[in-house]
Amino acid sequence: MERRKIEIMDTTLRDGEQTSGVSFSASEKLTITQLLLEELHVDRVEIASARVSEGEFQAVKSILDWAEINGYADRIEVLTFVDNGVSIDWMVKAGARVQNLLTKGSMNHLTHQLKKTPEQHFAEIAHVIGLAAKSGIATNVYLEDWSNGMRNSPDYVFEFLDFLIKQPVKRILLPDTLGVLTPEETYKYLSQIRAKYPETHFDFHAHNDYDLGTANVLEAVKANVNGLHLTVNGMGERAGNAPMASVIAVIKDFAKDVDMRLKESSIYSVSKLVETFSGIRIPANKPIVGENVFTQTAGIHADGDNKHNLYFNDLLPERFGRKRAYALGKTSGKANIEKNLQELGLKLNDADLKKVTQRVIELGDRKETVTKEDLPYIISDVLDSNLYEEKVKIESYVLMHAMGFRPSATISVKIDGESFEENAQGDGQFDAFINALKKVYNKKKLRLPKLIDYTVRIAPGSSSDALCEAVITWETEQKKFITRGLDSDQAVCAIKATQKMLNII
Repeated sequence: MERRKIEIMDTTLRDGEQTSGVSFSASEKLTITQLLLEELHVDRVEIASARVSEGEFQAVKSILDWAEINGYADRIEVLTFVDNGVSIDWMVKAGARVQNLLTKGSMNHLTHQLKKTPEQHFAEIAHVIGLAAKSGIATNVYLEDWSNGMRNSPDYVFEFLDFLIKQPVKRILLPDTLGVLTPEETYKYLSQIRAKYPETHFDFHAHNDYDLGTANVLEAVKANVNGLHLTVNGMGERAGNAPMASVIAVIKDFAKDVDMRLKESSIYSVSKLVETFSGIRIPANKPIVGENVFTQTAGIHADGDNKHNLYFNDLLPERFGRKRAYALGKTSGKANIEKNLQELGLKLNDADLKKVTQRVIELGDRKETVTKEDLPYIISDVLDSNLYEEKVKIESYVLMHAMGFRPSATISVKIDGESFEENAQGDGQFDAFINALKKVYNKKKLRLPKLIDYTVRIAPGSSSDALCEAVITWETEQKKFITRGLDSDQAVCAIKATQKMLNII
């Protein structure tokens, strides 16, 4: 089966930059353009609107200088206006070769915004197209509010298209400017237009106000549209535009007769760069590029993945330069733990695996996140507890640290079934805790080992706030030894490490 080609035009730097609070610098625009063309392999890039500012002019010029040297100048596009050639002069100075001329695609916009007749509007458009041709600039034409035009004034839309196909226009761009179309309407309107003008190139430009952007794009593809306008991370005004990553996946998997040049494996890295430059965070559950979308949380899913990939679909993370992960939390089962241990090159016996799983679940119940990097610490903590019988238990404690007062601690300790309470002050909360503990052991006529080293750390590479580890070195007359404590609170880590020490001695 011969596959038909669909052009992808990225408008992150023009329509996407209209996201509230976003403004790309000239160097950021150049970097994004280079990645879109050379890494992601989009067909065209709309980089700016003409006449916006001196900064925008310099950004466009630097991009066109680079594009000219590298053979991309015909794939760089700029939004222009029906302004008697002012935009054309701007483009000539910037070195731009392709204009996307903004015109009125609905009678409502034409009548109430421009207050002109169709004949007047068409005559002014023809004049601008002629000026562009004389300057060596190719023209594509946007029909702003085209979707409402098809709903409410279709006769005007077809009159406009009849006029445009007689002009030296390369492409006609059909935007759902206000994001109002349903998938059914998208297919209906575009099918009508493609049937009437089969030799003309039409692009579809979807907005996402009803969260139907990707669905509408798929219907546009079914209606044999020639090109699509997308933005990285779905950036754009209001709810944004149809998102690049989702559309890439949907077309590849559900429009088998369509061929795109896009390189799926580059979309994640481009998305993360745009996230950084724009300051607009990618939601964790955003399809394809969100942090959580290739993470299995439920233990039953990890178990199913071990048994013939029962919870896999066609959206394999490797397609997009990513890896599957198995989250650790209160819904984790042994399968999730085992998956993470495999990546760390670790293996536990069933009894120890059960204990580690229980500890992870306990942390999850406290609404704390556990990462793969935390697992060695948890294992160490769990296996340490196997080495001694727990005869000493720190039952409760109150640590106080207030401005203007010395830190203090009140503790309750049970030793061989007998409870003791003491209070003490110190140079810090843990020092106060140790001083209170010394009072308890003095009552028992026992001596505590000397604390000779104390460190607190988090798992290297862990972005988790769930766990830190206190590692304390103790010294008795006979030997030195180390105990570890694991918790989300630094002071509690040290107290847990101390309780292990008390049981070891």
